[in-house]
Amino acid sequence: MPVSSNLSTTKRVGRSRRRPPFCLLPSVFCLLSPTFCLLSPVLLLLIAASTAAADSAGAATLRGQVVDVSGQAVARAVVVARSAAGHTNETLTDGGGRFEWTTLEAGTYEVQAFFEGFRGDITPITVTAGAVREATLVLRPAAITETLVVSASYVETPLSRAPGSITIMTGGDLQARQFVTAAAALAMAPGAIVTPSGGPGGVTSLFSRGGESDFTLVMVDGIKLNGFGGGFDFGHLTTAGLDRLEQARGPQSALAGADAIGGVIHLRTALGGRPSVTASFETGGYGTNRSVVGTTGSAGTVSWGAHLDRWTSAGWTDEAPGSNAVVANDDYAATNLAIAATWQAGARTALRADVRTGTNERGYPGPFGTNPIGAYPGIDLVSRGTNHLAVGSLSLTHEWNAETAFRVQGTWGDQRADFVSPWGSSLGRTQRLTGLVQFDRALSPSLAVSAGIDTHAEQADSTYVVGLDGQRTPIRRRSLGYFGELRFRRQDRLFVTGGLRIENIRRSALDADPSGFPPRPALAAEHVLSPNPRLAFTHYLRTSNDSGGNWSRIHAAAGTGIRVPDPFEIAFTDNAALKPERSRSVDAGIEQALGGGLVVVGATTFFNRYDDLIVAIGGDLGGFSRYRTDNISNARSRGLELTTSLRLRRAFDVRVSYTWLDTEVLAVDDSDGVAPPPFRVGDPLIRRPRHQASVDLLWTHGPLTAFFRAGGRGSVLDVEPNWGAFGGLFTAPGFVVADAGCAWRLGRSLELLVRSENLFDREYEAAFGYPAPRRAFMVGVRVAAGR
Repeated sequence: MPVSSNLSTTKRVGRSRRRPPFCLLPSVFCLLSPTFCLLSPVLLLLIAASTAAADSAGAATLRGQVVDVSGQAVARAVVVARSAAGHTNETLTDGGGRFEWTTLEAGTYEVQAFFEGFRGDITPITVTAGAVREATLVLRPAAITETLVVSASYVETPLSRAPGSITIMTGGDLQARQFVTAAAALAMAPGAIVTPSGGPGGVTSLFSRGGESDFTLVMVDGIKLNGFGGGFDFGHLTTAGLDRLEQARGPQSALAGADAIGGVIHLRTALGGRPSVTASFETGGYGTNRSVVGTTGSAGTVSWGAHLDRWTSAGWTDEAPGSNAVVANDDYAATNLAIAATWQAGARTALRADVRTGTNERGYPGPFGTNPIGAYPGIDLVSRGTNHLAVGSLSLTHEWNAETAFRVQGTWGDQRADFVSPWGSSLGRTQRLTGLVQFDRALSPSLAVSAGIDTHAEQADSTYVVGLDGQRTPIRRRSLGYFGELRFRRQDRLFVTGGLRIENIRRSALDADPSGFPPRPALAAEHVLSPNPRLAFTHYLRTSNDSGGNWSRIHAAAGTGIRVPDPFEIAFTDNAALKPERSRSVDAGIEQALGGGLVVVGATTFFNRYDDLIVAIGGDLGGFSRYRTDNISNARSRGLELTTSLRLRRAFDVRVSYTWLDTEVLAVDDSDGVAPPPFRVGDPLIRRPRHQASVDLLWTHGPLTAFFRAGGRGSVLDVEPNWGAFGGLFTAPGFVVADAGCAWRLGRSLELLVRSENLFDREYEAAFGYPAPRRAFMVGVRVAAGR
């Protein structure tokens, strides 16, 4: 799922060479996959042939003004001219709401304006060489801010046209509500079950629509952040410097490959616009301090964004609930740096680079809360974990004309986790290289296609994964994804996206571990070929033009997803043919806008089936497989998501969501009602509540912005905190927790911040056995210069 040009990047169109030096690209991608050595020249020939047939008539000028419904000019609105191939040219309006491109390639564009709290209609405009076109774009207040989405297709798509179930939180949303972590923001979204184990930095899992915690692909600016096999800890992912946070629900493997079995979370870094520098500092309860400094801007053909944040907390230092033991070793410290830059090398060629690095350290005192069988041994003063992250990306996009575009991207990643416990120290590491070649072509005004190749080379090693002589032995895997996608639209009412991705996955052979517990035999190399289709559509029964901003739409999607085995599932099995876990999903929903678009209500129902789940064999399962672990377990989830969004002009913003979820453990393959112990057929999946809801209120009046939010869930089935499933299953009670805060703007560049977390001082455990922090107050200041 590639990233096209970022919405917040200001593109200035100028002169460029007709052909960039693409002859260098095949040699670059040969380093990632030999297949590219064979296919890159073929792709270049196809593109050259397509380009020869396309009209490259020359440059044109498009200019105009962005106004609101009262006719007032809108300054600093983002204006996008989207080509037929799906790529974007972007600029900002000046103080009078005016915008201009002087060297657009001749062709037909969809032009749209974007501004926080508004929605603008999409206007098709055809520009011809040497001619000047004028346009007036109107923005109207809307309950859901219109923006571009990268999680719905292989090209950026307006949210109003995006098929499937997608929730967007803009940078303005995150800042106004003072969200510190992406997990806190996602906890307010439909279908997302966020489960932190304790306070800041505690292991935090996301269960999307009832799927497992390793079923969600997490990306930042097109870079995959998941570990080898899909695992991801949301406890360290902050909102500093984010332009957008996207949540796409349902299997997305047709777009993003393996690990997108249940959904995708995509974060976009802010960059471009008027040059500015911002800084903020907060301090408060639990000895918490947080500092953020950043800059964004554009100068000539270069745009940038850079953000550094530092977050520390002493954690829980009082007595443990229900005992006299004083909690220690619950402290947390994290430092993160994100840098993004783009260079517009002429009218139709753009180069983008992204780098993100971070280090965090946390103590782990253990589950000092609910202790149902008396197994907690006491405060662990030794266990500590340190994580290091370094990822980067380099991408190049070139448009031959408005109908044809070509894109290449390479990414790299290195994630290392060091852990010290009373039993010694350990290390885990994931390293990854990826490469993408993508070709986008408009076949007609209503039909476009994207096709290409996406390769991944990754390896994982751990202290606990060893070979014949006890040496650390890395597990290596390569995957090559061949993808194609068709996009069809009809009369600006029907939008259909259909895609297929064929994943060719190869795992290297693994040496035996004769001293393991139990010993592991040598595992032969494994090869899996997995096709994953997806079909999604959205259809407007009534458009905003039909009735003064009111609209009605239905949407539906169906697809499949896969998750490949993680290092421990591979290293501690005798099954060389362990397969990916799989999902099949369908969803359908309806949305209705009322009050001129200021109220939007929606309902979506979904059904997921999970097959080939990896499970340990033993006990009652001994007769169903000859291996220690095998793909024989199954489960399903179904549910209903209800949402309401309300905006009273610019003053009051309300968002309400409710999710009803029903999950069930199914019988293992070829059995008559046998489930993996300790479960029985029909049991719900652990940590999946049947009921979950949230309310989010934002009020703005002059220099004051205030928010109140509350979210909670019903009771869930969970495991004993110390021994896991071996200790038995228990029912964990539900809870409701609220936060509130405000920001007071003093002049143009200074804001005072106040926030209360767990406003009503509730005692609760999101994860069974791990007490959540009690009420804490935070105060701070935010300074901005040049914006």
